[in-house]
Amino acid sequence: MGISSPALWTEFFERYYREEINKLAYKIKSGGDGRSIYVNFVKDLTIFQEGKLGEELIENPDEVLQHAEKGLANVTNIYGVSLEGCKPRFYSLPTARKVLIRDLRAQHIGKFVAVEGIVRKVTEVRPRIVEAAFACLNCGSINMVQQEDSQLRQPFECSKCHTKRLIFLPDSSVSVDSQRLKVQEYPENLRGGEQPQTIDVVLEGDLAGSVNPGDRVVINGIVRAKPRGLGQRKLTHMDLYLEGNSIEVLHQEYEEFEITEKDREMIMQLAMSEDIYGKIVRSIAPSIYGHEDVKLAIALQLFGGVPKKLPDGTEIRGDIHILLVGDPGVAKSQLLRYVHRIAPRSVYTTGKGTTTAGLTATAVRDEVDGRWTLEAGALVLADKGVALVDEIDKMRKEDRSALHEALEQQTISIAKAGINAILRARCALLGAANPKYGRFEKYTPIAEQIEMSPTLLSRFDLIFVLTDEPDEEKDRKLVDHILQSHQLGEMVERAKNVLAEYSEDVIRAKAVRIEPEVNPELLRKYIAYARKTVYPILTDEAKKRIEDFYLSLRSRVKENSPVPITARQLESIVRLAEASARVRLSDRVEVEDVDRVIRIMEKSLMQIAVDPETGEIDIDLAYSGTSKRQRDRIMVIKKIIENLEPSYEKGVPEEEILAEAEREGIERSRAKEILSKLKQHGEVYTPRYGHYRLVTKV
Repeated sequence: MGISSPALWTEFFERYYREEINKLAYKIKSGGDGRSIYVNFVKDLTIFQEGKLGEELIENPDEVLQHAEKGLANVTNIYGVSLEGCKPRFYSLPTARKVLIRDLRAQHIGKFVAVEGIVRKVTEVRPRIVEAAFACLNCGSINMVQQEDSQLRQPFECSKCHTKRLIFLPDSSVSVDSQRLKVQEYPENLRGGEQPQTIDVVLEGDLAGSVNPGDRVVINGIVRAKPRGLGQRKLTHMDLYLEGNSIEVLHQEYEEFEITEKDREMIMQLAMSEDIYGKIVRSIAPSIYGHEDVKLAIALQLFGGVPKKLPDGTEIRGDIHILLVGDPGVAKSQLLRYVHRIAPRSVYTTGKGTTTAGLTATAVRDEVDGRWTLEAGALVLADKGVALVDEIDKMRKEDRSALHEALEQQTISIAKAGINAILRARCALLGAANPKYGRFEKYTPIAEQIEMSPTLLSRFDLIFVLTDEPDEEKDRKLVDHILQSHQLGEMVERAKNVLAEYSEDVIRAKAVRIEPEVNPELLRKYIAYARKTVYPILTDEAKKRIEDFYLSLRSRVKENSPVPITARQLESIVRLAEASARVRLSDRVEVEDVDRVIRIMEKSLMQIAVDPETGEIDIDLAYSGTSKRQRDRIMVIKKIIENLEPSYEKGVPEEEILAEAEREGIERSRAKEILSKLKQHGEVYTPRYGHYRLVTKV
């Protein structure tokens, strides 16, 4: 027989949890909700009675929890309130009791364990009957029946007059809030070819409704088993589920990060340092050489602009979207992976393995009550975080359309299986794409090189082209960097698996170059702190600088020249400038922020929007693939065909068109190119070889 008894638990609570008991009593007295007291297992239960009580709780939780509840009810408090019905909840279990979902076995049934995972799905919170009331239609007496299973148990007959005419009274029954979760194990811990396993969790009382899909949690509770099968046909195989006793939420959104006084001091110290931008840039993917501009842009993306809601209800997003396009082997995916590790809430997917349902949400039928519920997809799970989509150009067209709404409106509308819902997807998107023909062509418009629609491209605030061009000085540094990284990795592995040959000092000296300047944990807290507390406002000088930049680009437009920049880029500049001020934890967006951002913006525009023929910035070239100049020429050629058509019955000969085009100042090769393009797009056709006619619209 164990040592657990209500009296022992009363002693435990009075010795260790005096203050918490009084707080709880005050809450009950003032009518607040939440009747739970949280007990830190490792800190207190392992010390009390040499940890025997803790061991008993783990081995025989049903009985011990009853004792703990009774013991808690007997504890005295300064308010003299009865603590009847309050629940002790245990968290922070010893590491030995943390079990992976895939390692749950028959021996765990009825034991107290901790399981870690990501919340995939939550059902709505609904009352569950604990004690059902049945009224006898004959003598009017009320019979109470304890309910255990998911099916309502009726009494066989009335306890007083023994008739069988009984009616259920929902209002007089005792019920408790109940909710079911589906928790899936972390994808990081899987071995190849394994599918992540899930387990159902039942939460009751004040635990119900406390977590959302996408949260990373540790659930402490008792493992239960129920036979599979429906109604009377029960199978010998059982399903495991957890009866939750407490929940610890690990990876919340930026807003819910716990920041201590000590953290705050370190954050302030970091913000005061001279080269704060350099430090942060050097802390993002230090194992990847170069790409400072891209890293700065990613840093700004992590800090984010300020989301605004205007008086008329219009919402302006604060999240920054970035697209990286580049040659193979320039470490795009590595960058994405690193951001995945550093952002508090992030979801990583690749274009090929993603469907619309996987990105947005999918409708699933609940096994227990047959209702349809929505299971959140990647963009919804990344709400208030970062969504990383690798190979975004490889996605199917219909799947990419789901991104449109998510990028601009930051919502996802779903209408399936009788559910009409709008889900929030307030996430920043970092996408990576490869050029269609393998390598990036300097003189071909970007829109032609990536298989993405112009409308989607225009929703990205920054598009970076990472090219791989030989340059002796740069290449030497890159080689050195990569080989150093490999050498360090080899030393570390060797030190781990073979007897130490290299001292720690040697390894540490080598690691300096690849170590992030700011510890990732601190950087994460720094970002969280900035997002939570800093809401910068544009100063008049900064406003003037943005205005000048925008207008100077727009004013270059002569009567017939291209549009260099649109209002969309203007909003991007504001967002980026706000993020830049947040990096310094500054409440004001200064001119230096604007200058920094304009530099990145110009770099991005120069890469994607310069018309190679004229050297002018032409925003249409970036987002639609047809420059202003090209459009004008197309019109000229169509006009030529139209004018010559009446003279030729079987189509206008190509030679005639080219000669006429040359008179209009279009080179023959260009004119030929345009003709083949027009033919591709179905605007002209060839009734016979080498002769062209316009397709007439009826």
